[in-house]
Amino acid sequence: MDDTGEQTTLRERAYESFTHHLLSRDVRPGQFISQRRLVELTGLPLGAIREAIPRLEADGLIKTVPQRGLQVAHIDLNLIREAFQFRIFLEKEALALFTLSASDETIAELLKEHRDIAEAAESGNVSPELDQRAQVVDWGMHDAFIDSLGNSIISNAYRVNSIKMRLINQERFRIAGHVKSVMKEHLAILEAVERRSVDEAVERLTAHIRSARDRALAV
Repeated sequence: MDDTGEQTTLRERAYESFTHHLLSRDVRPGQFISQRRLVELTGLPLGAIREAIPRLEADGLIKTVPQRGLQVAHIDLNLIREAFQFRIFLEKEALALFTLSASDETIAELLKEHRDIAEAAESGNVSPELDQRAQVVDWGMHDAFIDSLGNSIISNAYRVNSIKMRLINQERFRIAGHVKSVMKEHLAILEAVERRSVDEAVERLTAHIRSARDRALAV
């Protein structure tokens, strides 16, 4: 690999490592952090960190504050509104296509995953493991809608917004304690998809995302 290729790889690794530590809460929203600390966290050279910073800034995950240094994006009401609005714009179109194009097998698999979790929650089998499983299934469903577009530009933009959504979830609203209601909303969407009812599926998705937004804003 030539020097240019190696530097690109290091830059990508620095970006991915930062987002990993951010979602792992090793780095907290609103925190000021030095480039030296980022080197310690990622285990990557200072040059890679400096190369990654412009991309992190462009994605709204970090910003340079004059005379203070680097600040991790903080969760405020404006970020919540913008992140959820972005989701609605993208996911409505994605779900419309998914409803028409997804295979019966794919839809059946999503329904089974959700029904299994809903039944476990209804039976009182509540646990941190069930919460974690529900969260993975939750994100997986929304990702499946976006992936159905087959558009890398949209997928990349959605991925960045998903990082912000996960931060919002951590800071403002966790699925723990809400598994039954979230699964109920998801099943309403998927059952409309199963009927190939585009308008109904999109309407239920929009209501679901707005409900999540309102819960986040109310905290």
